[in-house]
Parts: sequence; structure tokens; C-alpha cells
Amino acid sequence: MRDRGRLRIAPYPPLPILRSRDPLLISRAELGTRNGVGISSSATEQLVPCHGLTHAEDCSALRSFQKVSKIMAKTGQQRFRLGLVLLFLWVLLQIVDAQGEDEFLLGLGELPETFPSDPPEPLPHFLLEPEDAYIIKNKAVNLFCTATPAAQIYFKCNGEWVHQREHTIEERVDETSGLVVREARIEISRQQVEELFGLEDYWCQCVAWSSAGTTKSRKVHVRIAFLRKTFEQEPLGKEVSLEQEVLLQCRPPEGIPPAEVEWLKNEEIIDPADDRNFYITIDHNLIIKQARLSDTANYTCVAKNIVAKRRSTTATVIVYVNGGWSTWTEWSPCNSRCGRGLQKRTRSCTNPAPLNGGSPCDGQAIQKIACTSVCTVDGEWADWSRWSACNTDCTQWRKRECNSPAPQNGGKDCDGLTLQSQNCTDGLCLQSSVYQLSVQPKVTGEEGFTSALGGDEVALYVGIIMAVLMCLIVSAIVALLVYRRTHRRFHSDIIDSSVLNGGFQPVSIKQARSADLLAATPDLSTAAALYRGPVYALHDISDKIPMTSSPLLEPLPLPNLKIKVYNTSGTVTPQDDLTSDLSATLSPKVTHSLLDGDPMTPRTQTLMRTRDPTCTALGSFNSLGGHLIIPNSGVSLLVPAGAIPQGRVYEMYVSLQRTESMRPPVAEGEAVLSAVVSCGPAGALLTRPVILTLHHCAHAHADNWRIILKSHTQHDQWEDVVVVGEENFTTACYVQLGEEACHILTETLGSYSLIGQSICQSAAKRIKLAVFGPVVTPGLDYHIRVYCLDDTEDTLKEVLQIEKQMGGKLLDEPKSLNFTYSNHNLRLSVHDIHCQWRSKLLTKYQEVLFSQVWSGSVRRLHCSFTLERQALSVCELSCKLCVRQVEGEGQIFQLYSTLSEDVQSIDTSLMDPGSSITVLSGPSAFRIPVSIRNKLCSSLDAPHTRGNDWRKLAHKLQLDRYLNYFATKTSPTGVILDLWEAQHFPDGNLNQLATVLEEMGRHDHSISTTAKEQ
Repeated sequence: MRDRGRLRIAPYPPLPILRSRDPLLISRAELGTRNGVGISSSATEQLVPCHGLTHAEDCSALRSFQKVSKIMAKTGQQRFRLGLVLLFLWVLLQIVDAQGEDEFLLGLGELPETFPSDPPEPLPHFLLEPEDAYIIKNKAVNLFCTATPAAQIYFKCNGEWVHQREHTIEERVDETSGLVVREARIEISRQQVEELFGLEDYWCQCVAWSSAGTTKSRKVHVRIAFLRKTFEQEPLGKEVSLEQEVLLQCRPPEGIPPAEVEWLKNEEIIDPADDRNFYITIDHNLIIKQARLSDTANYTCVAKNIVAKRRSTTATVIVYVNGGWSTWTEWSPCNSRCGRGLQKRTRSCTNPAPLNGGSPCDGQAIQKIACTSVCTVDGEWADWSRWSACNTDCTQWRKRECNSPAPQNGGKDCDGLTLQSQNCTDGLCLQSSVYQLSVQPKVTGEEGFTSALGGDEVALYVGIIMAVLMCLIVSAIVALLVYRRTHRRFHSDIIDSSVLNGGFQPVSIKQARSADLLAATPDLSTAAALYRGPVYALHDISDKIPMTSSPLLEPLPLPNLKIKVYNTSGTVTPQDDLTSDLSATLSPKVTHSLLDGDPMTPRTQTLMRTRDPTCTALGSFNSLGGHLIIPNSGVSLLVPAGAIPQGRVYEMYVSLQRTESMRPPVAEGEAVLSAVVSCGPAGALLTRPVILTLHHCAHAHADNWRIILKSHTQHDQWEDVVVVGEENFTTACYVQLGEEACHILTETLGSYSLIGQSICQSAAKRIKLAVFGPVVTPGLDYHIRVYCLDDTEDTLKEVLQIEKQMGGKLLDEPKSLNFTYSNHNLRLSVHDIHCQWRSKLLTKYQEVLFSQVWSGSVRRLHCSFTLERQALSVCELSCKLCVRQVEGEGQIFQLYSTLSEDVQSIDTSLMDPGSSITVLSGPSAFRIPVSIRNKLCSSLDAPHTRGNDWRKLAHKLQLDRYLNYFATKTSPTGVILDLWEAQHFPDGNLNQLATVLEEMGRHDHSISTTAKEQ
């Protein structure tokens, strides 16, 4: 057959290759003849081994035989080629005879001078060369090599040929090139490597043959892998100060292959790419560039290779901090109220506090100075003067003065009467026995008292007075009879027309009549209009359109009403039932107090006058209830239906107190967790609890806090109302605490705030960080203000309003930070300042004292940074602001501002006080319709044997922290539903409530239908 221009002969079996350090060689052309492949004369000078021959004579005879074979092969090739030429000429003559010589030559054209032949076979090249290998324990390794084109392929190890039987050879033909590809594999055992003696390691090489020549692979080494157990040098523990460089040395144990080294910090791998404060040198040492408190840890050097893994002894690095004094507090008030005393101021070793064995602060923590206080003198009464002469009113007087001693330096005035009078005619004159006068007598004598009149004049005056009294009594009786006839058809003496129209008509307010009040029926509508407390806000029905055809008359019966008069001290004085004899039972003093007096306390009057419209909601409500909402503050007041008695209309309000004087004082370790919220009118009579909702800033689990609800008393003091989690039957309020909001159920309106006492150091409060800068900067300085606020909606809203007035703008989105009870300060610093700006701060950072942030006693706590630009033409500012608690959490602000643009970079829609609804009245204020609520109350209030009553409803809604509070109410289900309304305002999901009822086995399809309609 024809192959690459050579004649192939049936091959001989492969020659066995023996291990021999001095093998006899034969020519490669002879080896090619033996294998049945014709070799060109250019390859006859190369030699191959004489396999199986031990004497030189035998090898010479073999070579002679091979030369003869070579000559015969050449002769055969020449004859074969001559035959092919003759055959080609014969075929050509046959074609010429068939087509004609001219046509053939014309179609053939010019013939080439030479004919192409097959290209010579290339040298072998390796597709896969052997690689270095390691013997692990007693496991042998395999070496592989692949070459093409290859007639033979074998391994040579340490200068000796590997026997053919130790090879595993595979042969295939490459589909693309058509060349023969051979692959060889041998196995090297641990014993073979150990038997080798010499300086050089055990090595192997792959050799491949083809007709064109021989190709050798690279040398590869086979070694026995190991790793010693002992480190040449182990790291040692150290104690270093903050920001000091630390070097931990490590030299791993000897091993093949060499061990790789990594460092562990508290059993976690250190990656210098993640934390650039760490650096691992080329000789495996660990460098901490600047020691931080967080770098206090146990460090371990770990060496490993393919055999084993070794750990060094643990080196403990302790980063200590020397203590530093905080700033001095303000001088305390003098501890003596009268005379000499002491004032003191304190500082604490918390800037920073000593840690990890650091040295404490050097110096005194308390300073004291002497002080002197001016003594106060309380006033005392002098003796009474003698009685004056009897005057025309049958009265004599005497007086005394508060001058024994007089009050001095803020001392108290005398308590009691300055003037005293008595009847001087043994009861003949109808005057009070003893009373105080606010006017001076008209006629005075030598001692300042009126003179006595004659007996005839006294009798005349007594008769006139008796006649006037009789006329007044008769007039009062006539007025009473007329009043009873006018109001008999209503079965009640006092009617509020707002009951008939649902309370949505405007209140009719009339001015007090100037006529004698004893001669006519008192105008209670005027009294109610002037009185903003719990007295009935009654309307004059003559000014209203009668609604006798309204269906609301049937479900709302008009009861007999009672009036309770609240005096200025806040106590309640129940009066007699007012039926047909109302005008008779009201005394002139009571009438005057309702019409002319202001029953609200001075503190309530102050609150009403100083309310800020941006943080106050007002509304008038009747028995149908409603909802007051302060927009964007998280504060609202839910007045459930039935909380206001039938027939009454209250003008109610809820307000945020932003003045510093209204914030409750806190002791050490305490924190103000919410804003101070006032609701009123104070002292209003409620028949079921209202729900006051406000935001708080307590974070983490409630077990870390002892949260107290405090109330502001009439004496300008704060007192504890209830401790969350410690309620009992005597507590007047119930607090439902959520993650961000607090719901207070109370029947007493007033001012409330949440105070937190930290139980452990893991207690934390959320603070809001807001960064502001000026919109316009005419000079070189640029002031950055950083606010640290309690994380409630109202505090941020207040700061936004203030900054808008100041011409400021937000430089980045406000961010929250969890501030823990660790006594560590809040640290603020500016980094990466633009090259055309510089900081005017002399230190690296500023710190806000822990006590100021934790207590929350300062509402708008902030600090500022001043940056200076090189020229007025510089308009772009960029820097980073880092705010973090020392040894705690932190936040980073990326600040970028263009000074030439008068724009506001962050949306401040919170500053718009009218951005949402503030008052919802009647049924529209509640998600649950009245009919469904009544049905649920009637079915769940009664105890159930299987427990499917209001207790299970509270459990399903996660309102079962203190069930005894609900048990004391007339309708526990109603109070639970009210609390659910407050929790899920304004988008309460009725489907969720329907699902809960279905799980309880209470299937009410009306709730689901209502939810779909809404």
C-alpha cells in the first residue's frame, strides 16, 4: 500500500527495551527497516540499541544483515517507481487515441514540470508532558505523557529506560490531522524513590520516536512529601497601646512541598485585602499597622501543605487604652438654702475610659468651692387691730398686717385674711357673719373704718332687702314653671341637639346676658361654650333645624343627664340630678362660676395659648368618637365611640410640647424615650379609655429596659403612672409597646412621656443623624451641622423646620444609629476632604458626651465642623463624615455639595404641616363598621367554655401581655378592637382580622365583604 511516498511492510513485533547503562546501538534506519517502514538515506547515520545481543560480533553480524536489507529495499523502491511511470504513460496514450491528440493537448493545457509528493513526517511533539509529583505516605504516583506523531513512546528515569511491561500505552489516530497519537503512563512507588542514592532527586523523562527523529520532554521530579511538627519560630503575645504598630513573627516548620502560611484572629482567617490594617510579609510575619481596640484577640499562625496542617501556639494581643478626663460639668447650685454652703462640679474618666489594663486618669474627679446663699424670710401676721364702730351695714371691721416680719428674699407671704368683719347688731341685720372684702368702705373714720348708722336707717335698709329677696324668689318660681313646660316633651331637662344630628353641626355659642341671672333661667349653652372642660357643651335648640324624621332618633335615646362641676384644683364635685327643677338647684354662685369663671387650671390655659399649629391637632367630638392626628409626627389620639358620654360635645386636642422646660428630668442611667405629648381637655369625664399613640426610640429587647410612663401633675411635677410589665388592678393606664410606637390606654387626659431605665449594658436607643449645610455661602467658611436626635418622627420634623428657617439644606439622607448603654461617647470626624478645602478643627475628631446623647434631655443636640475653601471661586465640596459610638456602631455620610446652586438636595415634605388630614370624626374615623363591632362585642364579651372569647382574640392579635386590664372593662372586646384600630391606623387590614376570627371558629363574612368594599 501507498503511505507518504514509502512502501510499508508488515511490521515486526516491538523490540523489548531493557534497562542498561551502556546499551549497544544500531542505526535508526535499521530499526525503521525492522519495523517495516522504508527510511530515506538521510536518516541512515543514526543508531538505535542492539536489543538482546551481548557480544560485539553478534552486533556486527546484525549490522551487515541490515545493510543488505537496506540495499534490497532501495532496489525494490526503484522498480516500483519505474512501474508507476510506465503505467501512467500507458493510460495517457489510451486517452490520446480516444480523443485525438489535438483535442487532448488543448484541454490539458501546459503540463507542470514536476509532480507533488507527500510531505515528510514531522518530529514528535508532546501534547501532554509529565509534571512534578509528590508521594503522600505510601501512595504511589502516576506520570503521564502524550505525543504525536509517535511510533514509540517510553519513559526514562534516573538515566535508565523503564521496562516495557511497566508502561501503559494507548494509541489512537487524531481525527483532524490523521496522525498517530500515543499516550504512556508509569507508576512510581515510595520504595523506588527511597532506593535512589545520590545528590539529585528522583527524576523521569518521556521520549517519543517518529520517522523524523526523537523528542524528549522536560525532566520532572518525584519527591516524598512531609511536614515537620515543630515551628522554627512561633508568635509571642503582646500588650500594646492604642494605634501602636504590632509585629507577630512566624517561621513555619520544614516541609516538602514548602508550607503555606495563614493567620487566624479568634479562629477566623485574616485577609489583608478585606482589612488593610493587617499586612503579611513575604517571610510570613503578621504586622498590625495601627492597633485598634477591636484588634484585641488571640492570633494563631497556621502552616499547611498537601501532607498535613500545623498550628502554632496562640499569641494574645491586648490593646489597652489609657484613661482621659471628660470636660467639667457646670457648677451645681449651692447646697445650702441659707448661709454658707458648697458648690461642686464633676468630671469622669470617660474620654476615653481606661480599657484592658490602661492607666486610670490622674487627678481629681470632683472640685468644690464655697458659696453663700441669701436666706429667705417668710412673712408673719402682726396682731389684729381693735374693732371699728358699727356702720350702716350693721358691720364692724378689724385688720392686721403681714409685717412681723415681712417676707424677704423670696419668702412666703402670710396665709389668711387681712380684713375681718362681724355683725354688730346681734343678728338684726341679714349679713354674713364673717367674710372677706375686696373693696374699701366708703366712709371712714379716724381709724379707717365706717361709722355706725342710726337705728331707723338700719330698719329701713332691712325692709328694702327683704322686699327685694321676696321678688327674686317669686321670679325664680315663675321661670322654673315656664322652663318645665317648654322641655317636658323631651323627657329631659337638658338636651344637646348634637345628639340628634350626629355631632357634625357647628356649636352655637351665645354671649352671656346682662340681665339679672336670678330672675331668669340660666343659659347653659353659654356656660358650655365658655367652659372647655367636661361640663356639657349644650347647644341652643332654637338655632337648629329640627330633625324629627331622622332615623337617628330611634337608636339614640335621650337619657336624663347629670352635670359634674370641676373646680380649679381638678377635683370633681358631683351635683344633684338635674330634672325639672334644674334652675332651682343651681345656686347663684354656681351659675356665676359657669358663666364668668374659667374652670381650666392656669397650666391648661397656658398650654391652650402656646400651642404650635404645626404640632397640634384640634377637633370637636361627641359620643360617636373620632381621631386626632398630628401629621408626620407619629402622634395621634383615638377617641372610641362611646368614650364621650351621650349628649356631650368636647373640644379635644393633642399637642407636642417642644419647649425644654416641659421635658421630664432624668436621673443617671435614665433616658427620655419619647416626646412630651399633651391631650385634653384635662379633667374631662370619659366612659371608656382613649388611646394616645406616640413614637419612642428604645431599641433591642424589652428585657434590657425598665420603661416608665410618667405624667405631668398640676403642681408642675412629673410622677410615675405605670411601669410597663408591672401593671396591676390599681394602675390607671395600660401601655402596649411596639417596636417603634407606644399606645397608651387611659381615661385621664394630660401630659405624658416615656422614660427608660437601662437594666444592662446591652440596652440601646435609636438616634437619628442628620447633616445640614448652608444653601448660600458668601464667605470662605462653610459650616456643617450634625444633629444627634432621638429617632422619632417629630424630632426630625422639628429640625427640618428650624433648618429651613435658617437657610440650611440636608447634605445626605438622615441615618439611624443604635446607641448602647456602654458609657462611650459619640465620636464625629471628617475625612477625605477635597484638595481645595481644609478643616479648621484643631483635633482629629469631636466627641459628644455619652450622658448628653443617652439622657435625651437636649432636644436638638448637635455639633458643627468648619471647612475653609482656598478661594471664592471654589464651588464644589466633597468629604466623608464618620459618626460612631466609641467601641460601637457607626455611620458614614458621603457629602457632596455645589455652593453655587441654591437647591435643596433632599425632599423635606415633612416640613409642610398641612400635608395630611388632622381630624376624623364619627364612623369614618374607624376601619371596623359600628354594626360589625357591636356584633363582635356581643359574641366575644361573654366567657366561652372552649376559650373562644375575647381572651383568645387578644392572644391572636398579640395583645395578651396583661389581660386583667381588659377584664376590668365593660366590653373587653371593644377595648381590644380600639387598640387594634390604633395600631393599624390608617390602613388597617380587615382581611387579617377576618382570618383571626376564622381561626377562632367565628365565621363572619360581613368583615370580609367590608374589607373588599374598602
